[in-house]
Amino acid sequence: MRQATRVIAIKTAEAGVVRALWLMMLGAALFLAQAIAAQARPESFADLAERVSPAVVNITTSTMVARGTGPGAIVPDGSPFEDFFKEFQDRNGQGNRPRRSSALGSGFVISEDGYIVTNNHVIEGADEVIIEFFEGGELEAKVIGTDPKTDIALLKVESDTPLAFVPFGNSDTARVGDWVLAVGNPLGQGFSVSAGIVSQRNRALQGAYDDYIQTDAAINRGNSGGPLFNMDGEVVGVNTAILSPNGGSIGIGFSMASNVVTRVVNQLRDFGETRRGWLGVRIQDVSDDVAEAIGLEKTAGALVTDVPDGPAKDAGMLSGDVIMSFDGVDVEDTRGLVRTVGNADVGKTVRVIVFREGKTQTLKITLGRREDAESNEAPMEEDTSEEGDVQEMEMLGLKLAPLNDDLREQLELGSDANGLVVTDVDEAAEAFEKGLRAGDVITEAGQQKIATAGELQAQVDAAKEAGRKSLLLLVRRAGEPRFVALTLD
Repeated sequence: MRQATRVIAIKTAEAGVVRALWLMMLGAALFLAQAIAAQARPESFADLAERVSPAVVNITTSTMVARGTGPGAIVPDGSPFEDFFKEFQDRNGQGNRPRRSSALGSGFVISEDGYIVTNNHVIEGADEVIIEFFEGGELEAKVIGTDPKTDIALLKVESDTPLAFVPFGNSDTARVGDWVLAVGNPLGQGFSVSAGIVSQRNRALQGAYDDYIQTDAAINRGNSGGPLFNMDGEVVGVNTAILSPNGGSIGIGFSMASNVVTRVVNQLRDFGETRRGWLGVRIQDVSDDVAEAIGLEKTAGALVTDVPDGPAKDAGMLSGDVIMSFDGVDVEDTRGLVRTVGNADVGKTVRVIVFREGKTQTLKITLGRREDAESNEAPMEEDTSEEGDVQEMEMLGLKLAPLNDDLREQLELGSDANGLVVTDVDEAAEAFEKGLRAGDVITEAGQQKIATAGELQAQVDAAKEAGRKSLLLLVRRAGEPRFVALTLD
C-alpha cells in the first residue's frame, strides 16, 4: 500500500513538473510572438529610403503657351485699368507673344536601360521633359506612350551607364494597415519621403479602369507620378491624386495599383499604345427590382442595354441579357466586367454565360480592341425632344404616345424606330424617381418589343399573372439605352 501511494506521489510530482515546463514554454512563445509583432513596426524607414531613392526621379516639363492662357492680372473688360495693364505688358515686351510654362512632377526608373514611369498629366502637352536624378545629373526624356484612362505615361532616357531601378510588387497582396512609403518631389522641394499606411484598397474615382490604393502617407502637388513602396522596396502604386479642400495633403491620397500599372506599362513599351479587350455592349448594374422583374435569384451580373455592331452582336448576344460570367470569372457588377474585359487579350475567344428568359446560355465571343471601337464611335445625338400633338394615354405614372413620323423627326430617330414616347411624368410617381423624363422612348417591356399602349398593357398583365412585382422597361434617351424596373400596382 505504501509502495502504491509512493508511486502515485511520484507521478503527481512529474505531472506538475511537466505542466510547469509547458507553461514556461507557452510564456516564452507568447513573449516571442509579441517581440516579432513589435518588430513589424519599423523603428526607422532610413534603410528603405536609402535603398529606393536612387531610382526615384524629379521631372520638369516645359510647354510653349499663348500669352494670356496662364495666370496673370485679372482685369474686367471695360475696366479703366484695362488699357493701363495692356500698355504695361507691351512696354515690357510681353504683348501677346507665346511664353514658356514649366511644371514639376515625379517618376521612377523601372529598368537599367532607362524606362521611367510617371503620370500622364505630368507630361501631357509638354514640348520638353527633363529628368533629374537623385544622385545628380539630368537627361532629356522621350515619351514612349501614354494612357489617359489610368493616367500613366512611359518615358525613356538614354544613359551611358546602367541606371538604378526599382521593381513592381503585387498590389493585390497589400492589406489595409500595411506600412507604405511615398517618395517624390512635393511642391518642387526636391526629393522627399513620407510614410503612412494603406488606408483602403480598390478605390474608384472616375475612370472605368480605376483601382486606387488609398493612403495617409503625405502626398502633395509634385508627388504625382512618384512611387508608393511596400516595406520590401517594391512599387505597389503610382501616386496620382489627393482629396483635399485646400490643395494640400490632409491624409487622403490615391495611388494607382501596380497590377493595373504593370499591364499598361508593358503594352506601352511593346506597342506604344494600350490594347484593351472589347466586348461591344452597353451595360448597367442589376438592381434588386430589376433582378426580381426578370427572375434572377441573385442581384449580380451586368445587364445588357444595347448591342451595337461588334463582337457580342456577332456572337448572338441580345439586349436584355444579363452577363453572369466572362472567361470563367463571375461578374458581380458592371465595373468588374469592364476591368476584366479590358484586361483580356485582343483577339482572344472567350466563353460568356448570359441569363436569358429564365435560363443561362453560353456564347463564344472573339474580343475586339476597345481603342479601335472608340475611334470609330459615332458622336452621340443631342436630345431635342418636344411634346408632339398626338393622342396620349396614361400608365405607370407616365403619359405615353405612340411614335409617328412627326415625333421621329423631333426626336431625330430613324424611320424604323418604334416604341412609346414619354410626353410627361407624374413627379409623385416611381417613374420620376427612377429618372424617366419627357422625351424618353420606351422600346421594350418585359424584354419584348412594344409599339402600342395595348402591347405595353399586355406585358403588364403577363407580369402580374407570373407573380412579378415589377416590370422591366428598356428606355432610350438620345440614343442611349438603359433598363428601368417599375413596380406594378
